[in-house]
Amino acid sequence: MEIAELSDLLVWAAATALTVAMIAFAVDLGRRTDERVGARATADVPATVGTGSDDPRVPASGTDGPGPHGGPEPRRRAAGIAMSTTWLGTAMLLLAIVMRGVAAGRTPWANMYEFTMVGSFIALVVFLLLNLRRDARFLGAFVTGLVILFLVVGLNSFHVAATGVQPALQNYWLVLHVGVAIGATGIFTVSFVMSALQLLRDSRDAGSPFLTRPGFRWLDRTPEPTTLESMSFRLNAIGFVAWTFTVIGGAIWAEDAWGRYWGWDPKEVWSFVIWVVYAAYLHARTTRGWSGRRAAWFVVVGYACVLFNFTGVNLIFNGKHSYSGIS
Repeated sequence: MEIAELSDLLVWAAATALTVAMIAFAVDLGRRTDERVGARATADVPATVGTGSDDPRVPASGTDGPGPHGGPEPRRRAAGIAMSTTWLGTAMLLLAIVMRGVAAGRTPWANMYEFTMVGSFIALVVFLLLNLRRDARFLGAFVTGLVILFLVVGLNSFHVAATGVQPALQNYWLVLHVGVAIGATGIFTVSFVMSALQLLRDSRDAGSPFLTRPGFRWLDRTPEPTTLESMSFRLNAIGFVAWTFTVIGGAIWAEDAWGRYWGWDPKEVWSFVIWVVYAAYLHARTTRGWSGRRAAWFVVVGYACVLFNFTGVNLIFNGKHSYSGIS
């Protein structure tokens, strides 16, 4: 078996591990929702003989009440399995990326398949690093779900052989320009999940007839919309700085390769559109007081532009950035 084939198998293995993680994250979120519903029901029941307390809101002796009732939070075995398999899937994906680079003899992000693979890895790293600072496991099912989708689509639709690159790409700017773009895309992916959850949670809190159904009770276990918005804003600020470098670095590389900084190439145009959308979002939120749903929709639109820039521009338009490798 060649190194490139082993790399592909590792991507499939990573997708499998992440599928286990996604299911475990979903189970954990569902169980926490049931515990909260049960705790509310307990709080509404009058005190009974043998509770050892005159406060009807105190759980019976010997039980582990949820955090809000003062007792230790129950063990979250499903969350532990989810985090372990996420780390495992991320490690396997990293090994697959390294082996892909070894097989191709270059930096492994020169076509759509490799961009998908590395971008998915960055999104997982951002999620895991976020969990080292705070409990963000409520994002797990959605981040891993998106990554699984990206990896499966990449393997089935974008996959190309691990070969060399065109002369125009044989430059150190491939490492800098494309590498930073992939990093920004991974950050934008996680911030998009936060903003999407913000919109859902805000609609549920506002009494949306659809989202107030019992099937969406899990939204009550996500942070408040203002907290989600703050988390998303911080990630988007970092991603915007990286994307700014992407646009500037691309212009410098274009001048070196083609003798001009700007040429209205479809990829150049849409990269600038993305920069404008996120710049407008950051400006509106910090100086114009735009917050809540309007800010969240800005993020959703920005991420939609990112996805179109990666897929639509590469597959629909012909330009100097047509390096997908797909025939």
